[in-house]
Amino acid sequence: MLSATSTPIVAATLPVVGANLDAITSVFYETMLGENPELLQLFNRSAQATGAQRQALASAVAAFAGHLIGAGPDAAFIEHVVERIAHRHCALGVRPEEYTLVGRYLMRAVGTVLGDAVTPEIAAAWDEVYWLFAARLIGREARIYGAAGVADGADPWRDYLVLNKITEADDTVSFILTPVDGDPAPAFLPGQYVTVAAELPGGERQLRQYSLSQAPAAGSLRITVRRIRGVAGAPDGIVSGFLHDHVGVGDKLRLSQPYGDLTLRDDAEPLVLISAGVGVTPMASILDHVSRTQPGREVTVVHADRGPDRHPLRAEIAAHGSRLRSFNSLTWYEQPGADPDARTGLIDTDEIPLPDGADFYLCGPVPFMQAVRAGLHRRGVPDERIRYEVFGSEQWRPAPEPASA
Repeated sequence: MLSATSTPIVAATLPVVGANLDAITSVFYETMLGENPELLQLFNRSAQATGAQRQALASAVAAFAGHLIGAGPDAAFIEHVVERIAHRHCALGVRPEEYTLVGRYLMRAVGTVLGDAVTPEIAAAWDEVYWLFAARLIGREARIYGAAGVADGADPWRDYLVLNKITEADDTVSFILTPVDGDPAPAFLPGQYVTVAAELPGGERQLRQYSLSQAPAAGSLRITVRRIRGVAGAPDGIVSGFLHDHVGVGDKLRLSQPYGDLTLRDDAEPLVLISAGVGVTPMASILDHVSRTQPGREVTVVHADRGPDRHPLRAEIAAHGSRLRSFNSLTWYEQPGADPDARTGLIDTDEIPLPDGADFYLCGPVPFMQAVRAGLHRRGVPDERIRYEVFGSEQWRPAPEPASA
């Protein structure tokens, strides 16, 4: 809880801080990374160029501050944000001592942007907000590291050998990976991801998360990577391009342990798996697992893509579905007439089946998930039945609800 002294100060200043969060986080990143270039490996260069990374931090800070003063998201939403960020931080190897550095630069950025308006009392109140948020993250990350077998101070990375490289669709390939040390690949929960620590030409190191795209299998892991091509002035994906062009069978990659909270609930309720583009990868892992362990479970798969040539793991999804007693598949392609069995255009949420008691899993670009989530809400699906994953470095913002008629 925020102290009685800080609560009215944060309540009074949140509108001003919130209105300037983009500027504050811009100064924060530019200053911190400029003075500590070794931290650049933790940040997605493409996301920095587009501002997505900065918006993610701004959104999380504003949401948490609002929650503390009773004017923002509820506890369930904050818990979800903390869980998602904590898993991402563990996948990046973030350690508790790094929060001190981040806090120092963040408060300095607040002072730079707001100037003399930041009195010592205001600075102390917002420093308290930051450390309350940091403490929750540090505590959760310690538990996640422990469950993953990463001891305090231990090297969080492990070397893997590329056993196979498979073309899955246009601009999409899978890598089959096995630990170099000969020990078994780690256990994981369907829907989780790993971080690839890519050593780029020239010696630069960049980290990216990729979902594990098949059910846990002894001895190996699989990631499925779509080449990111920049649009509207955004740069191409550096790591995805490196993996496509420079990594092949016999090469080595450094990976984190598996992390992520988009995992299958331990029940037998119907499942509706909804994805777009390479967001299909965690859904493929979940479906693979369910088809092997719960063949009587009712599953519906809904996918959107540009066309069949861009649809990854399509045949594999169908094969998993064939092992289920109740399986339904719906596909939307943007290209008209691309497939007589597919619908044309964007997903129409009114056509998505709503089995009684079903759990809905979403993965894809943020605007896609916002639209689908809003459509499910409109049709009466409660929020606790909707789970989602954000790939890349985009942030999740609550979807705007449709206006009532």
